[in-house]
Amino acid sequence: MSHSDTVPLNTSSQSDIDEIENLLVMHQHGPSHTHYPGSVPAARPSSPPRASIPVSTSISVPSALPTPKTPVSVGPIPKPSMESPPTPDYGAGKAPTGFGGGPSANTLTEPVWLTIKRDLIRIGTNLRHVVFPNPYREDPGQALRDWDLWGPFFFIVFLGVAISYSASSDNSKVFAVVFAVLAAGAVILTLNVLLLGGHIIFFQSLSLLGYCLFPLDIGALICMLNSHPIVNGIVVLITLAWSSWAAYPFVSAAVSSNRKALAVYPVFLLYVSIGFFIFAV
Repeated sequence: MSHSDTVPLNTSSQSDIDEIENLLVMHQHGPSHTHYPGSVPAARPSSPPRASIPVSTSISVPSALPTPKTPVSVGPIPKPSMESPPTPDYGAGKAPTGFGGGPSANTLTEPVWLTIKRDLIRIGTNLRHVVFPNPYREDPGQALRDWDLWGPFFFIVFLGVAISYSASSDNSKVFAVVFAVLAAGAVILTLNVLLLGGHIIFFQSLSLLGYCLFPLDIGALICMLNSHPIVNGIVVLITLAWSSWAAYPFVSAAVSSNRKALAVYPVFLLYVSIGFFIFAV
C-alpha cells in the first residue's frame, strides 16, 4: 500500500483516542496524579498493606440523664412521748463492781440508796466468802474477786470504837492506838507475804485481813455488854480462833509450802494482840 492509500485521522478522532488513554492511565494510578495528554507516567510500586486494628462496635456510653428515683412513702410523723425514760436497772445481778473488777457502770447518775444497797450487798457477799464455811474457801483466788475496802474500814472502826468504849479512861487514845495497830499491821502483813514471794494483790490482801476481823468485832461487842471476866475470856478465845481460821487458807495459799509458817505466824500474832486489847480493856 502506498502512502497515498493511507487515510489520515481526523483531528477530533485523535483527541478522543488521547482522552481514552488518559482515562486508562488515571484509572491505573489513581485520581491524585495529574497527567497531561500524550504523556505516560512511570509506574509506582504499590504500598505495603497496613495492619488493621480491631475496633469493638459495642461501646457503652454512660448516659448523662439522671436516674429516676423511686418515690419513698413517708408515713405519719410520730409525736414526741411525754413519758419519762426508764430507770436503769442496778439490781444485784447486774450491779457494777467495786475496786476488785467486774463490769463497770456510771454510778454518778444513780440514786444514792441504790449505791448504798449495792455496797452492802457486796460487803455481805465478801464476808460470807471469807468468814463462813463455803465452797469458795477451797479456791482462795475466787473468794475475793470483787474485793473492796469499805467493809474492812467499817470493821476496823467498829472494833476501835467498841474497845475504846469499854476503856475506863482516855477513850480517844485507846481508839487511836487500836486503829493504828490494825491499819499498820495489815500493811506490814501484806508486805511480808509479798516479800516471801506470795502471789497476791496488795489491796486485796488488806481487804482480806480486814474481813477476818469480823469475829473479833463480835467478841468486842459481847465483852462491851458483859463484865464477867471468864465469859469474856472464853468469847475472846473463840473469836480469836475463828479469825485465825478464816485468814489461814488465803494467806497460806499465797506462798509456797515451805514458807507458810512465816506468812501465817505474823497474822496470828496480830489477832492475838487485838484479842488481848479486847480482854484487858
